[in-house]
Amino acid sequence: MSLSRAFATTLLAAACSAYAADPADLMITDGTVLTMNPENTVFEHGTVVVSDGKIVAVGGPELTAKYQAKKVLDVKGDIVMPGLINTHTHGSMTVFRSLGDDVPDRLHRYIFPLENKLVSRDMVRTGANLANIEMIKGGVTTYADMYYFEDEVAKTVDKAGLRAVLGETIINFPVADAQTPEEGIAYAVRFIHKYKDHPRITPAFAPHAPYTNTTENLQKIAALSEELNVPVMIHLAETDREKEEIAKRTGGKSPVQYMADIGVLNNRLLAAHVIMADDNDLDLLKKYDVGVAHNISANTKSAKGVAPVTQMLEKGIRTGLGTDGPMSSNTLTTMNELNLVGKIHKLETKNRAAMPPLTVVEMATKGSARALHMDDKIGSLETGKLADIIVVDTKAPNMVPVYSPYAALVYGANGANVRHTIVDGVILMEDRQLLTVNENEIIQDAQRLAEKVRETVRASGEEVK
Repeated sequence: MSLSRAFATTLLAAACSAYAADPADLMITDGTVLTMNPENTVFEHGTVVVSDGKIVAVGGPELTAKYQAKKVLDVKGDIVMPGLINTHTHGSMTVFRSLGDDVPDRLHRYIFPLENKLVSRDMVRTGANLANIEMIKGGVTTYADMYYFEDEVAKTVDKAGLRAVLGETIINFPVADAQTPEEGIAYAVRFIHKYKDHPRITPAFAPHAPYTNTTENLQKIAALSEELNVPVMIHLAETDREKEEIAKRTGGKSPVQYMADIGVLNNRLLAAHVIMADDNDLDLLKKYDVGVAHNISANTKSAKGVAPVTQMLEKGIRTGLGTDGPMSSNTLTTMNELNLVGKIHKLETKNRAAMPPLTVVEMATKGSARALHMDDKIGSLETGKLADIIVVDTKAPNMVPVYSPYAALVYGANGANVRHTIVDGVILMEDRQLLTVNENEIIQDAQRLAEKVRETVRASGEEVK
């Protein structure tokens, strides 16, 4: 064969190959792909293909010849995994972070009074923007939030490109966006109607806790959540005060038993913390298919105790990871929670084999998706699921070498190791650079608001510390 004929044949073969390849929007190649599917399949030198916001293929390097993508991320062996899901936080409280740490009974003595003076639409928007960039940079692609003016939070989520379950807080005393709990419920209903059909935002009710809401209002919220088919988020079995108040209200019942008795435990409920729960309480959570958000660093920092998560998992309760608010844990990425979850439950159970790394990573991904009852859409890298994906650097000093990717994530990684963050197939961060929002402007806005917080604290006679 002549040289010119051989060259023509090569060109024709290349053209036919390109023509035969299926089009795609994004392809991630040469990754250590942790699918977190039911079999926990891992693909070395793996490929993930994305089109129209969904995963269309997951497999080995052979997929690179089957698809032609508009954008290719060659990650050179880095870990490719489902985006992290933060099942419980109060993102806008970033503006209060590191303030009043270790103050006894800080919620009632410090946080509630401070919020009474400072919470506004501007504060919520500024804090939420700051929270969003922290979560994107820490690999969180979906988060569940409880706060005030959640319509302002929704605007920031929409712009940033994240996915979120946003709960409008309802509480017995006057707050910034509602003078009564009835006003809070009405505010939540308006918010729900506005965002119910948003592709990435799930609006929700968020009664603060059983002891800070009446039985009647908890039942009303449960009925409305069924009517509107939206979630309910609540702090449950978290504090001694809650336990004592509910015992007084019911003649000695636990908060979980009380919630069951008044008919508000169901598969739309996400319960945060669940520290003070016995076997009977856990059986009720399983019976009613309730999701649980486990917030290990916030619980330990506040010395509230260790939630019985190993028992929850044994019983098959839907259990995911959260950070709680940035005043409670000082972080918003569950990547920073993994280490504590893996270690503290070993200490609590005095069992070195308890909570192995695979289990911890499962809780941070598909377990959190199950807790939110969203596991049909997110939490694993499988064909047909939404393309919420992160890439974790395996060449950073704290990650070298990687013998077990799960152990490396749990015992070695931190949020700063996340290289790329993708939601709905859209790259929100590439090589640590945010692409949908201006990080510097957001940080400057938060710094300006921090000056107002300092002035308010000093004016109240407290020290800024």
